[in-house]
Amino acid sequence: MMPQPSAITVERIGHITRITIQREARRNALDRCAQEQLSDALDEFSADRHQRVAILTGAGTKAFCAGHDLTTPTPSGVDGLLPNGFGGVTARFDLEKPLIAAVNGAAFGGGFEMVLACDIVIAAQTASFALPEVVVGVAAMGGGILRLARHLSHQQAMGIILTGRPVSADQALAMGFVNEVVCYDRLQATAMEWADSIVRASPMAVRASKRIALDCAEGTMRQANRDQWDLPTVRTAMRSGDWSEGPRAFTEKRKPRWQD
Repeated sequence: MMPQPSAITVERIGHITRITIQREARRNALDRCAQEQLSDALDEFSADRHQRVAILTGAGTKAFCAGHDLTTPTPSGVDGLLPNGFGGVTARFDLEKPLIAAVNGAAFGGGFEMVLACDIVIAAQTASFALPEVVVGVAAMGGGILRLARHLSHQQAMGIILTGRPVSADQALAMGFVNEVVCYDRLQATAMEWADSIVRASPMAVRASKRIALDCAEGTMRQANRDQWDLPTVRTAMRSGDWSEGPRAFTEKRKPRWQD
């Protein structure tokens, strides 16, 4: 049997690590194996004292990451996430080195949650962002709801969370969770320019500054990320048939049959 190609590629350019999701045929959606590979790549980046900044991006022009690959089975609830969250990104609260998202296309579901977990976000003009989990009968439990509710106005956050509607790159810039929007051809170069600016600064000062910001802005995020699983409404939803019916209907290409 031929070995499966790696779902993740890693390039080291000086002090900068570029990590690319290579599942273009699946819109860069991540199955469990791909999530583990991405998490391992970030572990290596974190441990490598010569690497100072990482850029996370996706292959192709259509999608940064379409979230979890619903065509593959995965444990439900908290057991379905890696210790460091979706893709090993969304609950990686101890990463003191900067992480830049270069969003080349659609960032949906867990893909959007990974973007929100990054420190700097550069988006191509064709990028879009959405949390479509409610449409398939689940909730965005990889930190997306928590981060949007914390950083946007209530109405802006609810507009994204409750409808599943996509937000354009320009809208994301206006809302404040994207730093810069560029044409697709300039995306990787612009992400590298931001990374180079960080590399020129003191590595220790950069790490200390990020640690201070994390402790201040996300000091309770870690606890909220754990506590969300124990909320009564969440536990009821997870026990309902909707939690499995949505992904099954998506895979079977039919309209889901929701419970009342």
